[in-house]
Amino acid sequence: MVHSTCLAVAGAALLLGALPVHAGLYPKSSAVLQINGKNYDREIAQSNYTSIVEFYAPWCGHCKNLQPAYEKAAQSLAGLAKVAAVDCDEEANKPFCGKFGVQGFPTLKIIKPGKTPGKPIVEDYNGPRTAKGIVESVIDKIPNLVKKVEDKNLEAFLAESNETAKAILFTDKGKTSALMKAIAIEFKGSINVAQIRNTDKEKASLALFGIDKFPTLLLLPGGKEAEGIVYDGELKKDAMVKFLSQAAAPNPDPAPPKVKISKPKKDSKKASKDKEAFEKSSSSQASSEGKTAAASATEEVLEEEATESPKPIVEAEKPIVLPDPAPPIQILSTEAELHAECLGPRTGTCILALVPETPDELSTAAVGHLSDISHKYVQHKRTIFPFFVVPASNPGYAKIRESLNLDPAFDVIAVNGRRGWWRRIQHWEGKITKIDVTEEAIENFIDAIRLGEGAKGKLPESLTPEEAVIEDPNPAEGTKTETKEAVTETISIEEVKTEETKSAEPEAKTKSEEPKAKESVKDEL
Repeated sequence: MVHSTCLAVAGAALLLGALPVHAGLYPKSSAVLQINGKNYDREIAQSNYTSIVEFYAPWCGHCKNLQPAYEKAAQSLAGLAKVAAVDCDEEANKPFCGKFGVQGFPTLKIIKPGKTPGKPIVEDYNGPRTAKGIVESVIDKIPNLVKKVEDKNLEAFLAESNETAKAILFTDKGKTSALMKAIAIEFKGSINVAQIRNTDKEKASLALFGIDKFPTLLLLPGGKEAEGIVYDGELKKDAMVKFLSQAAAPNPDPAPPKVKISKPKKDSKKASKDKEAFEKSSSSQASSEGKTAAASATEEVLEEEATESPKPIVEAEKPIVLPDPAPPIQILSTEAELHAECLGPRTGTCILALVPETPDELSTAAVGHLSDISHKYVQHKRTIFPFFVVPASNPGYAKIRESLNLDPAFDVIAVNGRRGWWRRIQHWEGKITKIDVTEEAIENFIDAIRLGEGAKGKLPESLTPEEAVIEDPNPAEGTKTETKEAVTETISIEEVKTEETKSAEPEAKTKSEEPKAKESVKDEL
């Protein structure tokens, strides 16, 4: 029965993964830029902007979970940096993904301009898989071409390349904003961009240009006789670029296409090896996702140094080792198993995934995340309370759902039979949704339980009966008798010790205290 339920969960995952995907995860209308091996050089490598690139496969569960956050990050970074994605499941893209050492999905890499044009620096992104985390990390990697000017070096800044236009932002802030960094990148080589902070030390600079409100953007077109022009519009990139364009044209992005020159054909053996290595890793992850009934996270074990593109290739003598796929968590098929593991008077904390008769995408993904988290604890040799799947076929499933008023379709709860408490995973929208059962959300829930944080409810007594209520269908003869004898024997030993330390007491009094002794032994156990 356990095996059949496992197959049902895995089958549901394979069915969901087998649905046809025609346009990848990001449509043409998306803020995420679609790139491949042909347009990477123009869109990313030749760009003056920092980029983050996601290498994904449409069937990857973790890639689907990341999609909303990645879309949101792309919208937030519009005009400041590039957010791109590569569909590594497309045949034409497999050699390209292989060159970047992609071994699992999703793989995120931050690509920032290097000293040599066309040869950017490529770094692995290992930060949070959230929109906020991605945005903050990318902004931190944007090159700062804005020069900070003070009274003491203002004259030198103005004299430098006198014929070149200059733009100065007068502001109360000391830190250069991502917007000003983007403006400087937009006019790199044509307009020198600077920032002067409004402090007591910079009074001469403010008086020279007659600045009395902040922020103020001033354009100096260039030349000795040119007068400064004050910008009076909103501090929005498009409007600011239009204003500064009267002095110089912004840099084209993407870069204009290069003139094609016929060259000898490159050795196709290297590209073939890259493709073969990538396909092997890709098929391995796809297979493991089907077995574990959910997407399994694959991490690159090798720690790469920041390398230059377009050939950020992992050295052959340092192969990337893929971690073993997470085994599926145990299924409690009977009510007796449920009470023995989690709802008995002596059981500790358990995490229970209550799965409907026909597993859907939500429950399948959540069970997969629980498998991954459990596997992580095992790999790091850390102890954690057990995780179990309770299918709808288990009679205890309906009792738990009814007694605790849980979601009729699927839910994740923590219970402790010995202490008599339970707690449900957070439902942010009133009912359980995808955002409630992401790997990050489940890990936060488990950490809160482990640290004793958050409110807990009291388990109804109907869910935690005495051990005698839930018995094995075919108990071995003499089991109950042996248990009683064991308790009696323990009590006898305690009585002997009492007699040795105290004066002899009447036998009748000892027998009258016997029930209390039994009760205290039970409490201790």
